[in-house]
Amino acid sequence: MTPMILFRWQRALPALLAAFLLLGGSGCAMVTVKQVASSDYLVNKRADVLNTGKLSPASRETLSAAGLDESQCEKDFLVCRSTLLMTDDLNVEQRLSTLSELWVKAALALTPKKQAANEPPMSDAALDAWLEAARYGYAYLFYSGRSPSDRAFEDRQTQVRDYYNYAAEKAAVVLFARARAAALAGEDYTKPVSAGSWTLASDFQRLSLKSIPKQLVPAGTVSFVGMRSTYRRDGFGAELVMVMDPPKLVVPAVAAEGAKAETAQAQATKDEQEEGVRRGRRHQHDDSVPEYSEMSSINVTALLRFEGNTLEDVMRTRQVLLDGYSPEATERITLHGEEVPLAGNFTAAYGLWLAQSGFATQSLRTLFGMSEGIGEPHIYLMQPWDPNRRIIFMLHGLGSSPEAWVNLANEIMGDPELRQQFQVWQVYYPTNAPIALNRYEIANAFNDTLQHFDPNGSTRASKDMVYIGHSMGGVLARLLVSDSGDVLWNDLLANYNLKGERLKRVQSKLGPLLHFKAEPNVERAIFIAAPHQGTDIAGNKVGRLIGRLVRLPLTILGKFEDVFLALAQAEQQVDGTAKPKIPNSIDNLKASDPFVKAAAQLPITPGLKYHSIIAQRKPELPVEKSDDGLVPYWSSHLPGALSEKVIISGHSVQETPQAVLEVRRILHQDIDEVGTVARP
Repeated sequence: MTPMILFRWQRALPALLAAFLLLGGSGCAMVTVKQVASSDYLVNKRADVLNTGKLSPASRETLSAAGLDESQCEKDFLVCRSTLLMTDDLNVEQRLSTLSELWVKAALALTPKKQAANEPPMSDAALDAWLEAARYGYAYLFYSGRSPSDRAFEDRQTQVRDYYNYAAEKAAVVLFARARAAALAGEDYTKPVSAGSWTLASDFQRLSLKSIPKQLVPAGTVSFVGMRSTYRRDGFGAELVMVMDPPKLVVPAVAAEGAKAETAQAQATKDEQEEGVRRGRRHQHDDSVPEYSEMSSINVTALLRFEGNTLEDVMRTRQVLLDGYSPEATERITLHGEEVPLAGNFTAAYGLWLAQSGFATQSLRTLFGMSEGIGEPHIYLMQPWDPNRRIIFMLHGLGSSPEAWVNLANEIMGDPELRQQFQVWQVYYPTNAPIALNRYEIANAFNDTLQHFDPNGSTRASKDMVYIGHSMGGVLARLLVSDSGDVLWNDLLANYNLKGERLKRVQSKLGPLLHFKAEPNVERAIFIAAPHQGTDIAGNKVGRLIGRLVRLPLTILGKFEDVFLALAQAEQQVDGTAKPKIPNSIDNLKASDPFVKAAAQLPITPGLKYHSIIAQRKPELPVEKSDDGLVPYWSSHLPGALSEKVIISGHSVQETPQAVLEVRRILHQDIDEVGTVARP
């Protein structure tokens, strides 16, 4: 090529390149490589409107295929929706999943983040958007051509399931609020309610509700300080907590109200006892106050079911059913021919119940005989009664309440195998009362509760029960699985010369407390930091000071004052200087207390399997000389225990991870030995 020609090509080259680019080059786009950071890997796969506020990559790709983008859909959602519905090249799954996410985004924009207490929970427009989000998610899952099991490992199905679950949660709260308002106005609670063009019905029959719930709380909106773990199960449905009115507890008159009130209460108690004798009652109790209740908060899994048997039916319907399930009782259901695992939260109801209980303050008021304490034991079921689950019965310690079991109970209910085989019961009792009286009344309350749910004692729940007691609750648990024979009664008679009417009076009141049989059908017991032989601390200066602060309620003083007056008047054969008084719980925990010394010798029922968990405060000491700050090793050690676990801890050892793991180990071993029951 001549220099002149080369020069002309050089001058023409820019113009040729510009023309080439304007014409699209060779017909291929310019592609370059961009590195994706490891931190963006999951974001690019799973980011969506729920966790970023922006549409997922999958939805943006679907919009792009339809000639749309996210900003266009934000400006005109109806046009965007219509375009997606009319674009034939999109497959059904792409269309339904993208529309579900778009409706979630629209619903979030319409739902206020904060509301005044007197405002309605949601507008009809917002509710409509949530229902549409749930409808499209429901259609994607069950009517898009492939079954959920076919998409089991696909991220997109997980996202759409979350859209459905979240939309069901939002809609359920609104439906509940409207149904409750109608019920309080005198209408049928189950009557369908209208919202815009929708008709919404609810079905909570499986929950066996005994009253209209107070509140429906999304489980995901609450967390708990003081609870180490939250246990839940992934699956289909909204995780909720239904809050009921708390049960009424017996609140006694207190000694601080004076001698006049005490005398009046004693007379009233005497009258009640005489009436009880006339009626042939086994023990005296205020019949207006139940001895048991299920937790006032229950876990619920809610589904929104859209009427129809085809995709076209589901997309046309305006009829929706809110269905409620207990996640403890139901693990999976059959829906449109598919076996679907249900979501479940097993911690939220328990945590909410404890947070709203007021146990911490009330238990101390009880111990010191102040107003607003409790006067009788109350049995709490940690879940709705299940005849096929064995009972774990938990007894807390001195000055405590069911809050003592917060992490242990949560770990048991959170363990899938333990949850399938056991149900947890807890007792809340007045820890100022004498141990013998508490043992008697706890046994009555427990057996009355069991009798109510299983009158014939024929269910699995009434057999092979497990008792767990901490501190004074461990002493009570041991007495509940022991036979007294005449040991305790003879020990009393050895100190007093009781004859005639005086003997009859004492025997009528103290005889039932000092004569008892081991609770039947208890297969295993776990004693945790239990002072079976008392503790020297209860008798030292600090213990005596606390003992003087403990006050017995007037109900106890009224029941037993005449008995101890009779004992005081009787000739004492051993020591005539000490005037007997009604002992409180601190008195009974002294190592020198006659009752605890005699009770420690009672035989545990033959064949019972039992275990000890013992706390050691100072690891440098030999175990035999150690204590947990309150209970010495020699008192908590029990010969014959199948296992003894010593844990470096203070007295509240039941809350430590090591103790929780030990209890779980024992319970799993128990399942292996006793056998399992197949769950539905």
